[in-house]
Amino acid sequence: MAVSLLPAVLVLLAIVAPLLYLVLLPAVKYTTRNGAARWEDDGGDGRRRRRLPPSPRGLPLLGHLHLLGALPHRALRSLAAAHGPVLLLRLGRVPVVVVSSAAAAEEVMRSRDMEFASRPRMAMAELLLYGGRDVAFAPYGEYWRQARRICVVHLLSARRVLSFRRVREEEAAALVGRVRAAAADVVVDLSDLLIAYSNTVLTRIAFGDESARGGGGGGDRGRELRKVFDDFARLLGTEPMGELLPWFWWVDALRGIDGKVQRTFEALDGILERVIDDHRRRREGGRRMDDDGGGDHRDFVDVLLDVNETDKDAGIQLGTVEIKAIIMDMFVGGSDTTTTMMAWTMAELINHPRAMRKAQNEIWAVVGNTSHVTKDHVDKLPYLKAVFKETLRLHPPLPLLIPREPPADTQILGYTIPAHTRVVINAWAIGRDAAAWGQQPDEFSPEKFLNSTIDYKGQDFELLPFGAGRRGCPGIVFGVSAMEIALASLLYHFDWEAAATDHRRRGSQAWALPVDMSEVNGIAVHLKYGLHVVAKPHLTRGD
Repeated sequence: MAVSLLPAVLVLLAIVAPLLYLVLLPAVKYTTRNGAARWEDDGGDGRRRRRLPPSPRGLPLLGHLHLLGALPHRALRSLAAAHGPVLLLRLGRVPVVVVSSAAAAEEVMRSRDMEFASRPRMAMAELLLYGGRDVAFAPYGEYWRQARRICVVHLLSARRVLSFRRVREEEAAALVGRVRAAAADVVVDLSDLLIAYSNTVLTRIAFGDESARGGGGGGDRGRELRKVFDDFARLLGTEPMGELLPWFWWVDALRGIDGKVQRTFEALDGILERVIDDHRRRREGGRRMDDDGGGDHRDFVDVLLDVNETDKDAGIQLGTVEIKAIIMDMFVGGSDTTTTMMAWTMAELINHPRAMRKAQNEIWAVVGNTSHVTKDHVDKLPYLKAVFKETLRLHPPLPLLIPREPPADTQILGYTIPAHTRVVINAWAIGRDAAAWGQQPDEFSPEKFLNSTIDYKGQDFELLPFGAGRRGCPGIVFGVSAMEIALASLLYHFDWEAAATDHRRRGSQAWALPVDMSEVNGIAVHLKYGLHVVAKPHLTRGD
């Protein structure tokens, strides 16, 4: 009932806001008639003037909220096309600068990286991620520096990622088995199976929990964690109305946001508390996961507990709260985004059968008739890697990167950015910028990357799916490794085509329709209708 009242509230705003606009228009300081850059006094004794980025016309109270629509990354691309690559908006009471070109992004994340290294306070992140004790959403400072160093050195190093090779290969093989079993029913819900794969890989790596095998999972803890994390991801991608429009705080109450946050946090915290307690009890009993067939195969919880006990250079105390927050960052950065990227990649290949066959031919030539695809095989697949880069270009997992916030006035492309303004990089728009990608930037064409040095690791600002600079994602290799082995395995063992779904059924032609690429917004942007496909096994491929 509370959620059903929200449309009524929005209708009320739609009626009231235009009336307020007519009454208050002369007093609206931040609106412009033509979207041009404007000058204003900086408020100092010197009465210097500063050149602010251009803005479209806004409404009193709402500012530019009404312009965002259901898919803000698309709306912001259109606004950038009209007003320029650096755009000043006001979302309720919150000033936001949107960056939509590679040159502007490079200034933010390289030339002035230090000035834009902090994060704004975000209510959902503080409530769900232990008050900023994580890494992704924490403000810039000593805690963030030390916590990030721990992640980079101890959790996400190349050596640590390699140590989990067996987990990824086993779960990719298990994914193939689940697809084969589901294919007997004709239509496969690949989205659901990819979610299961991502969650299981992460759960095993983070917790060393064998009960997580079998779809994130086959065990009680795996199923419980998956349900709670789904709720967590939805809430983390929600902006409370009260954050943007404080006088409409009651809308959040009507929607029951506070209760949902509290229930989800308590459920998630309880799971993490039990996992950490289990590890501590096992360690006290002298049982560890240090060695399994040679090498260091400790899970993330054991690594963090070891860091707390032995790393004298850590610079921070890793108590239970900090361990929980850092582990949650691994799930935020590694589960929803991994699933999303694999789904988009498979959707693009199904809709471009020539590209799919080219990728399959490459995989079959490298893998031969062995039972399973391995990391060694994946390292020899340049076309598959080009497919992956092209998908990241067109469908970055976070189209709008996590906001940054300068503590003092600074500049982007000559425009003054006032202190404490949120700065958002539209990675989706940059990846489709004709200035960088030619006259058909929305077309799927992996071949462009075969003879190109452009990569997604933060050095090439026309391709920024994982950000760059100090705030760039530290787990790129970790996430990509899980995606590549799964995709190569699916393409090696099966042919794929879109299946008919109820919302697209068109009589006798239903089976020939491509995958519906409609989007739905969340912490990541997903396929709106999921990925329902027909998988046809290659019986001669190691089966």
